[in-house]
Amino acid sequence: MPNLEHPAYPAADLLHLESLVPCRESQVSTLLSIFGERQQFSFPSIFIYGHTSSGKTYVMQTLLTTLQLPHVFVNCVEYFTSRLLLEEILIQLQSCSSGTEQTSPVHCDTLNDFVRLFKQALAIQELQDQTLYIVLDRAEQLREMEANILPAFLRLQELTDRNVTVVLLSEIVWELFRPNIGCFEPFTMYFPDYSIGHLQKILSQNHPPEYSADFYSAYINILLGVFYMVCRDLKELRHLAALNFAKYCEPVVRGEANERDTRKLWKNIEPHLKKAMQTVYLREISSSQWERLQHDDGDPGQLKGLSAHTHVELPYYSKFLLIAAYLASYNPVRTDKRFFLKHHGKIRKTNFMKKHEKTSNHLLGPKPFPLDRLLAILYSIVDNRVAPTANIFSQITSLVTLQLLSMVGQNDQLDGPRYKCTVSLDFIRAIAR
Repeated sequence: MPNLEHPAYPAADLLHLESLVPCRESQVSTLLSIFGERQQFSFPSIFIYGHTSSGKTYVMQTLLTTLQLPHVFVNCVEYFTSRLLLEEILIQLQSCSSGTEQTSPVHCDTLNDFVRLFKQALAIQELQDQTLYIVLDRAEQLREMEANILPAFLRLQELTDRNVTVVLLSEIVWELFRPNIGCFEPFTMYFPDYSIGHLQKILSQNHPPEYSADFYSAYINILLGVFYMVCRDLKELRHLAALNFAKYCEPVVRGEANERDTRKLWKNIEPHLKKAMQTVYLREISSSQWERLQHDDGDPGQLKGLSAHTHVELPYYSKFLLIAAYLASYNPVRTDKRFFLKHHGKIRKTNFMKKHEKTSNHLLGPKPFPLDRLLAILYSIVDNRVAPTANIFSQITSLVTLQLLSMVGQNDQLDGPRYKCTVSLDFIRAIAR
């Protein structure tokens, strides 16, 4: 029995729409109830919010396109000023009326001009007989525009006296939008995150035709078992599923296992999924490079955790500060003279070692160090002379904010602040190179 039913739309179109929006049938049903029939006036403005990759944009585009409802779809990040935004809406509206791409420029400097041109565009076409939907994606950008833009869109139906509904799509809640002076309250609607069962159902629909649906569903179940705790983004999970499926199929292709040998398939794919987890979201290597590493059974080198991509973003002296902090955390204080002074004099050789120094310092963890020792090591490892300016101290604060350094103790210490370096040896090696 179909979940979507509405007397104003053909049952075949609703059935096709339901197949395109899995796990979002309740939200689509609510939207259809709000929209009503084509010629009926809908709610003036609708605010839809939810986390990244919860299906807001996809559901709205699919709903309006499948049911062939007249609409304008604008991304507020691309059109980041009020003038660009208003002109793009008018351009798409003219294209919607003529059925062809609009090439003539549209000039709209103020909101009054927009209302006048909007009414003219609707007056010369059949759109006045049905509801027009204006969808503004990434609507949080409207808060950066003029103060009258957001209230005007919320009551555009009243300002233009036309059958128009404005739909705002955002990742933040409505309370962060509401102006201090007040405005028309939109109908708010929440898109919840996909559960693990929803993700399993959606990702399993993309199974390759040469393999059975049960085989691909078992692979998705393994993938979600590894990544679900660290990644809920549907787009990222779909990318990971496509990237690692060839490695999962290798035992079947070589004839070493059949599609039901779940244990063998899991043992083959487990180390590669662990490597893939190190670069979730980072996109440090391209898909073709990752596939080549899988084919060659290679190791993605120094790409571990926060890797070389992050180092490039650090300022020049921040890199030296981080290296100096690592040296101060893992080297005893009494070795500074031997390591960082050119003319340190004669050092007596002895086999005496303290009991706790017989264990590697990397196993014992980082030790705290004062600020003056950090600066002293910095001056010795940098080739040119570095003045202790405010720029250097602000970069130390930035490293603490990025959690590459951690402050030990309280800020009101009389002998100055103490820090610890929190990054790994691989991280420092990548910076040093």
